[in-house]
Amino acid sequence: MIRSSLGMTTQNPGFEHQPVIGRTSITSPAVMRPLEKLNEGKAYVDKIKPFNFMVTCHVKPFGHPPGVDAERFHLIAPYEIDSREWLKNTWTDQYSGKDYKITTFGPHGDRRTARVKTYGDVLTEYAVHPESKCADARGKACGKQTFGLLQRRHVRIEQIKYVGKESNSLEEVETGLIHSAENVYTEYPDPRRDEWTTKIVPALRQ
Repeated sequence: MIRSSLGMTTQNPGFEHQPVIGRTSITSPAVMRPLEKLNEGKAYVDKIKPFNFMVTCHVKPFGHPPGVDAERFHLIAPYEIDSREWLKNTWTDQYSGKDYKITTFGPHGDRRTARVKTYGDVLTEYAVHPESKCADARGKACGKQTFGLLQRRHVRIEQIKYVGKESNSLEEVETGLIHSAENVYTEYPDPRRDEWTTKIVPALRQ
């Protein structure tokens, strides 16, 4: 990406068509449940167990099978390090327990196949990803076309919210097992920090 920005010639890394596969752990019954069918008829030593590793992939925008809820669709599979097997294997939706295949070609999936992200997709997205934590040379928020030396943005606190320790599940958000951080928060409203009290009433008094 640096060479491209400088107008220099670039070469493909050679693995740009490989699916982006992540490793995560089976840390809850909700994750273990859809994998239990894979244990049927197996000896204990060969079974998938809690806290074992598993692999997960990331569906490309508009790559979900038709009719599924993108916020409640995430594919997982038994741990496999051989990249040649990833596209051959059957993947299980963590939420519905249904089986799907994955592909890295075409703009979208079909009823039984999900179009997943490749390393090439990730590199392309990263090159135009707006860095929300930074500002450009003029102090304005970064956008997709921002380039050059960045600087830190000024931060102004708008509101303070108390959340429970359920926010520990944010690790699962980062790995993609949960697609929305809002789903793991338990908020405890403080009447003293209500927007009506802290913003609207002071504005009306002016």
